[in-house]
Amino acid sequence: MLESTGTSNFVVSGKTFQTWYKVIGDLKSGRRPLVVLHGGPGLTHHYMLPHSELYKKAGIPIILYDQLGNGQSSHYRDCPDNFWTPSLFSDQLESLLRDLEVYDNYDLLGHSWGGFLAAYFASTRKSTGLKRLILANCPASIPLLVEGLNILLDAFGPDFAAMIRKNEAENTLGNPEYQKGMSLFMRSHICAIRPMPKLLHQSFSANKEDNTVNIQMMGPATFYIDGTLRDETTIPHLAGINVPTLVINSDKDEVHDVSVKPFVDLIPQSTWVKMRNSTHVPMFEEPERYFQVLSEFLS
Repeated sequence: MLESTGTSNFVVSGKTFQTWYKVIGDLKSGRRPLVVLHGGPGLTHHYMLPHSELYKKAGIPIILYDQLGNGQSSHYRDCPDNFWTPSLFSDQLESLLRDLEVYDNYDLLGHSWGGFLAAYFASTRKSTGLKRLILANCPASIPLLVEGLNILLDAFGPDFAAMIRKNEAENTLGNPEYQKGMSLFMRSHICAIRPMPKLLHQSFSANKEDNTVNIQMMGPATFYIDGTLRDETTIPHLAGINVPTLVINSDKDEVHDVSVKPFVDLIPQSTWVKMRNSTHVPMFEEPERYFQVLSEFLS
């Protein structure tokens, strides 16, 4: 399989950072590439590597990269307050697209936070080179994400939900009871496969090594957000997305239907596909159907 890696300079307020990227396939082949955005915030490209299946089976070149602060891209632990924003990551994406000379013709797929970022980018940057958009397992707004997460939490019963919320409110996240409860929630709504797939574990491990981005954007808790993302939304601008858009989530997804529905209601050329045997990572849990749906949409 044809692969290459490299780095691209990205300048923020006079400070130069590097974006690490991987290309699977040939960007000069004449096929429109698919740019893939990982989630988190704070994860890495590793768990998105299964999307190389689209190159193997359909010849679609794949571009993956680590977002700023993550993986093999530049880290910035002593950054100013409010440094990490959707606008910053949109700037990084645009810079990479131009550097790789694909800005005038590309498709875009984002998963989880990466999907929120993809919707933000597509609805605010008006890039004419974007031809197709895939929003996988992602929310249209962070307040709706939190609403959906709490709907799922309440389904575990009042005692369980109260225990989780109490520990988050008191910041006792190391409490073994809380840890056990979160493991159950994760198996139910984030990844049901045990042991966790190696590539997904690799991305989570990278976040543990440097969780600056995740903590500053989301905060330490799961069921309320007190980081810089807490009020962010794509909803006011979704009607401006004028390309065919595939929206995906799963029956047991942590990204509840309530947080996905605005994409379908407001993006004019949207199609909603539900995965039936997955939680949050259908590329691992339901790969055959997932990649078939993607391949059909992109072709």
